[in-house]
Amino acid sequence: MTSMHQAQVLVSVQHATVAFGSVWALRDVDFEVRRGDRIALVGSNGSGKTTLLRLLHGQLDAGHLHAATRRVAEPVAQAMVFQRPFLLSLSAWRNLQVALWLAGVPKAERAQRAHEALRRVRLEDQAMQAARSLSGGQQQRLALARAWAIRPQILFLDEPTASLDPGAKRTVEDLIEAFAAEGMTVVMSTHNLGQASRLATRVAYLEAGRVVCDLPTQAFFNGVLPPQAEAFLRGEMAR
Repeated sequence: MTSMHQAQVLVSVQHATVAFGSVWALRDVDFEVRRGDRIALVGSNGSGKTTLLRLLHGQLDAGHLHAATRRVAEPVAQAMVFQRPFLLSLSAWRNLQVALWLAGVPKAERAQRAHEALRRVRLEDQAMQAARSLSGGQQQRLALARAWAIRPQILFLDEPTASLDPGAKRTVEDLIEAFAAEGMTVVMSTHNLGQASRLATRVAYLEAGRVVCDLPTQAFFNGVLPPQAEAFLRGEMAR
């Protein structure tokens, strides 16, 4: 297997400093995502996890960027799934069709890809059901299907299971793990340290808009950490 240091850098940011009004979301952050990474971004609310995800994905308005250099290997297909995914007031099937159209997938391929995606997340029986009437877990699976259907090289996930019940969480985790096993690079934010341990090969801890440490998962959970990360880990594990 190719090591993290040898793998191709797909997207990176250097000296990323981001503010929303008077609130500094990121402060001079350098970060790389390499092919095959499974990265978990952890930290308390307001630490900068979601902002870093959005910056890596290229979703931040330039007006919020005080300084940042973003580099992307071309071409790199990307998709992002949010904690509460935005679904159109259409059927699950039509949501997939629109996503594929927006991604520039030829019309002749869209039906097959949509079928494959619904089957992949076990939502074939809900294809014609209104997407917004699905359960929370089903909506998240549909969002994952929509992302998977466009065949991204990088999948960004923002707290993908935070609002789900335990059964739905396990299903979504299984899908994420399967996507990664197929070769998809995954970058996710999570408050669930067990989830980070199960799914990630690399864990980055953020605090006050800075990346305090960025380590292989085994080293993060079993090695010596900076004091801030140690304190976070103790506090989170105690909850």
